[in-house]
Amino acid sequence: METTTEGKNTLSFYITAAVYVLFNLRLASDPITSIVATGKQILLTAPYVIGITCVVVAIVQYMAKGEKVPWPQRFRLFFTIGIFAGLVYGIYDYTGGGIPQ
Repeated sequence: METTTEGKNTLSFYITAAVYVLFNLRLASDPITSIVATGKQILLTAPYVIGITCVVVAIVQYMAKGEKVPWPQRFRLFFTIGIFAGLVYGIYDYTGGGIPQ
C-alpha cells in the first residue's frame, strides 16, 4: 500500500494542530478549569500569533513574486508560531512570572 503526499500533508496538519493545543494547554485542579485556562491562553496569544503569521505570509508571498500561500500552509504557519508562543508563555507562567513576590 502506497501512501500519498495528500495523506501525509493532512496527517502533518492535524499533528501540528494537536501539538499547538498541547503547548497551549494549561493544567488546573479539575478538567473544567483546565479547559477554561487553555481557552484563555489561546485567546490571549491568538492576536499576536495571527499578526506575526500575516507578516510571515506577506514576506513569503513577496519572495515568491506574488504567488499566494495556500490556506493549509497559512494555518500550519499559524500553528507553528503558536507553538513557540505557547512555549514561551508557558515557561513564563510555570516559573512564576507575573506573580509578585
